[in-house]
Amino acid sequence: MLNIVIFGAPGSGKGTQSERIVEKFGLNHISTGDVLRAEIKNGTELGKTAKGYIDQGQLIPDALMIDILASVFDSFKDSKGVIFDGFPRTIAQAEALKQMLKDRNQEVSIMLDLEVPEDELMTRLIKRGQESGRADDNEETIKKRLVVYHSQTAPLIDWYKKEGKYQHIQGVGTMDAIFNDIVAAIEKL
Repeated sequence: MLNIVIFGAPGSGKGTQSERIVEKFGLNHISTGDVLRAEIKNGTELGKTAKGYIDQGQLIPDALMIDILASVFDSFKDSKGVIFDGFPRTIAQAEALKQMLKDRNQEVSIMLDLEVPEDELMTRLIKRGQESGRADDNEETIKKRLVVYHSQTAPLIDWYKKEGKYQHIQGVGTMDAIFNDIVAAIEKL
């Protein structure tokens, strides 16, 4: 199976490129935000537990997030692979994901890092906020999200380099050019 972690700062194009990867390679897509919303909406036990944390303004504990991801992963029958979008966000989560996959005789095939300069991220996110009305796409919130990304999430780059799974992707240019670089990296596996 082809298991991909797509990685990058907010606004780097993860969602856009994930859709294209799913379409080209026939993968399943796990977006942690979408998964959590679905579990809560469906009233599952995991969803009820997750909602309790969210309602108190707390982050979902890693162990619960892994249980939710494992449940979704296991629901894909005859899957060609999965793209993980929005997870892992910390080294502890990366280690938990590695163990969850190992328990299923699977592994992360590649981690695609969409790198975009911060000024470009800011421009993209503000534009997205104006077009979509997303309340969290304003300058103050974007700056906070980028600080969290650089302090907590960026260390995953070195972790995946040590794992031999890291692939840098220049996230600036046309969507097609970026996607062609992604396809080339995946097809080398």
